[in-house]
Amino acid sequence: MIPDTLRELIETTDGQREAEWEGRTLLLINDTWGELAISLQGAQVLHYRPADDDHGWLWVTPTPQPLPKAIRGGIPLCWPWFADESPDGQGPMHGPARTADWRVDAVDEDVSGDGVEIHLSPLTRLHDELTPSAVVHANARHLSVELVTRHTGTTPVKMTGALHTYFAVADTHRCRVEGLAGARYLDKLERFAEKDQLGELGIRGALDRIYQSHRPVVLDDGQRRLTITKQGSDSTVVWHPGSDLPSDTPADAGQRFLCVEAACTRLDPVWLVPDAQHLLATTIAREATSA
Repeated sequence: MIPDTLRELIETTDGQREAEWEGRTLLLINDTWGELAISLQGAQVLHYRPADDDHGWLWVTPTPQPLPKAIRGGIPLCWPWFADESPDGQGPMHGPARTADWRVDAVDEDVSGDGVEIHLSPLTRLHDELTPSAVVHANARHLSVELVTRHTGTTPVKMTGALHTYFAVADTHRCRVEGLAGARYLDKLERFAEKDQLGELGIRGALDRIYQSHRPVVLDDGQRRLTITKQGSDSTVVWHPGSDLPSDTPADAGQRFLCVEAACTRLDPVWLVPDAQHLLATTIAREATSA
């Protein structure tokens, strides 16, 4: 589910082009394999739809905030920290990467013509010792986003982060997230109380949980089953605000999304030494069906 104005831009795209939307420059792709939209504010994937699906897999608020604030929806890059866990406690929520300006370094089409790989980097330096880059790969079968962090400084650095994916769903309250049964989690709505997940996770109201798990999960909203796999992450964050919606989310859109995030959090922070690098990645695909 994306705003009508963004839908119109995609539908009037043939192949690849850049366009302006809500004050941001977007890279738009509409090809035989499907559709993709990336905002160069934050290197944020806003839309992905494979050609054989009637609807996109990602949700974007119909009332995005103006610049310089971030767009709610798609796949924001939370870097080099997750939530409000900046080293000095003073940095912006989820770090500077999601509101920074990024450039497209390369757009490589698959040899088969059945997909595309896009490389992006920030226009300005976002950290004294760490340098991020992003790679987005999309084809008719899956979407993957990679956030690569290279240590280009001289002293060890502790970092966290997330690929804060907003999935478009038919109804949040009908969703199940499968694959977290038995996992330990921190309940952020109860002051980080430690709990165990009993059975599969159903969504009945507000929740904000950090699961200690590296396993793939399946998001089932009653109409579509998506498999979410990841790399470089031992935390899976599941979030929905319930009825206490953010100011940029209208009431009639509040039950149309659920966040399931590949993350590195306080449960699994990353320590990088000089010349090392870390890959945080998520891949989204329709659940494989047996023959």
